Amino acid sequence: MFQGQNSDLLDEVRADVRTWLKENWQVDLLLGEWWQRLADAGFAFPTWPVGMGGRKTQRKEAKIITEEIGRAGALGPPGGVGQMIGGPILIEFGTEEQRRRWVPALAAGAESWCQLFSEPGAGSDLAALQLRADRDGDRWVLNGQKLWSREAEAAERGLVLARTDSSVPKRKGISYFVVDLDQDGVEVRPIRQMNGRATFNEVFLTDVVVPAENLIGALGQGWPVAQASLMYERVEVGGGGVLRPARIASPGRRGGMLDRRIGDLIEESRRAERERPTVPGVRTPAAMTRLAQETGKDRDPLVRQRIAAMHAVAETNRMRVQQARAARRKGRKPGPEASLGKVVSSALGREARDISLSLLGAEAMVTGGETTAGGAFQQMALSVQSLSIAGGTDEIQRNLIGERLLGLPREPEADRDAPFHQLRVGTQEADAPKVGAPEADAPKVDAPNVGALEKEPGDTGA
Repeated sequence: MFQGQNSDLLDEVRADVRTWLKENWQVDLLLGEWWQRLADAGFAFPTWPVGMGGRKTQRKEAKIITEEIGRAGALGPPGGVGQMIGGPILIEFGTEEQRRRWVPALAAGAESWCQLFSEPGAGSDLAALQLRADRDGDRWVLNGQKLWSREAEAAERGLVLARTDSSVPKRKGISYFVVDLDQDGVEVRPIRQMNGRATFNEVFLTDVVVPAENLIGALGQGWPVAQASLMYERVEVGGGGVLRPARIASPGRRGGMLDRRIGDLIEESRRAERERPTVPGVRTPAAMTRLAQETGKDRDPLVRQRIAAMHAVAETNRMRVQQARAARRKGRKPGPEASLGKVVSSALGREARDISLSLLGAEAMVTGGETTAGGAFQQMALSVQSLSIAGGTDEIQRNLIGERLLGLPREPEADRDAPFHQLRVGTQEADAPKVGAPEADAPKVDAPNVGALEKEPGDTGA
């Protein structure tokens, strides 16, 4: 399918997609029906395998498919943690049975997944996680707490990092599971943020059962899979992805949208925009320029200088993204350079916050329908701090850039080779040794070409 890179073949791809859209796209379709059509045609996630929502295309062809879906005004594929991270992880590390069991459902939006990595005592040092998975025959039993989990309130499944062996160094005793969240013992509590929303959750797992076949990769080899998960996330957050997922609807049966008419969802989204106006690209230099014009400060030389500097950084990052995409088209996996996009994204967010609030002046202290853009800039200012934390703090990203890209000395780490049960994690001593099934149960998994994450943050907030 679509393997060449010449212009004739790309034109053929474009024509095929346009023809298919004319025959299939309708606003009267139910959301789940439309997403299933996209997946069956291989247009949902074109780089994924055939029969699993994709066509195994190259990224250049995938970009054309995505562009044509947008140009036709059609709804994009489902978007969420499962689609951004779960699908790619299963394709790279899962067994064939696991891929066939879960990837098609993710591609068609039939399931919503969340990521359960961070813990109260294991954020930036994710390898210090303490959630335990104890082997009980042909299943695992999980006990512990996770934090900062996005989409957990409506997720059918979770990607969970758990400690399966505390007698070895902390990175070697971690395993990676897919966990069914619709069972007794799973408690999800929303976390209220200063912007008034509850985007994240804390999740408590008490005697939660996971079948042995839900282990992703080899036992005790969850760390390299976690590395890959976070790198896939950073590629999207940093602007290196090609997906344009639907923004007006969420996947999964528990979200309650799959049986809704697309036209109704579109109208609801438009009504919500009218009631609470939004600013497209609210963190971009273009939005800052428009705001400067609206507030009559676009001739102020200092304002112009700040916006121009922001524009220069954004353009530099755009060219870096183009370079990264070209490398991926040649088959190179995302590496530690993805951290560059993550750092730039959070820096641009903070600059947009500071510029917009200074332009608004005293109005920046209030929000509501009577304010400029309905308070969109104030809402952004209250939310943008998460960019420098979610998916990896700026400090961690700079460590990765320094060590993996610039070749600087590694940060000292005294506990790297000590058995986990000998460490003090937070204010508690780590658990006594708990050894799971022998590693012969599953093949060894080689670490992906993404660079080791020495001290790594947890869940997605993007």
